[in-house]
Amino acid sequence: MFTGIIEELGKVTDLKILPDSAQLTIEGSHVLAGTQIGDSIAVNGICLTVVKMQGQLFTVDVMAETLNKTNLKECGRGTRVNLERALQLSTRLGGHIVSGHVDGVGTILRITPVGIARVFEIKASPALLKYILPKGSIAIDGISLTVVDVLSQGFTISLIPHTRQETTLGFKGVGDVVNLETDLIGKYVARFLEKNDAPQKDLSMNFLAEHGFL
Repeated sequence: MFTGIIEELGKVTDLKILPDSAQLTIEGSHVLAGTQIGDSIAVNGICLTVVKMQGQLFTVDVMAETLNKTNLKECGRGTRVNLERALQLSTRLGGHIVSGHVDGVGTILRITPVGIARVFEIKASPALLKYILPKGSIAIDGISLTVVDVLSQGFTISLIPHTRQETTLGFKGVGDVVNLETDLIGKYVARFLEKNDAPQKDLSMNFLAEHGFL
């Protein structure tokens, strides 16, 4: 589990594409403190296992499923990526609960300056949009962000200068592809309602408490 609060920007030093997988080597420093072989690090919001470490480099294996559903296949040497170590129980949960299991990708449609902020409009599939709510949480390339509004084909988020400076979204542009992970709790609630054929009008605090969500 992760919080979506990025610890540092890493740099891809090597990407080996194999017949049914890939191996990614990344340069980092802060995230390697206390890290051991077998530990998890979120790379652009994707939970990956460290299989090799040397100096300030670490290597992770990437399955075909991960390559197909994320933007990792677009990474080349020199590509910057968001890095975060797994959540510790003693850590402040500054963002939201992020599993590191990416649901799919979105495409940046436009970036609009609004005061000190930049509002990003991101296109997403209907399968993902049903889990995205205004003022809800979403992880974009592993960054915990708040949804501003939900549109017919996508949604918007607003970035403060600090987030632009400390994450990959600061140098993303229109047309770039980003990893999306929708809210974990929302997915469980939606799945529960679908399986139990519960109509929307029945969703209340009493209903959630009765079925163990509160």
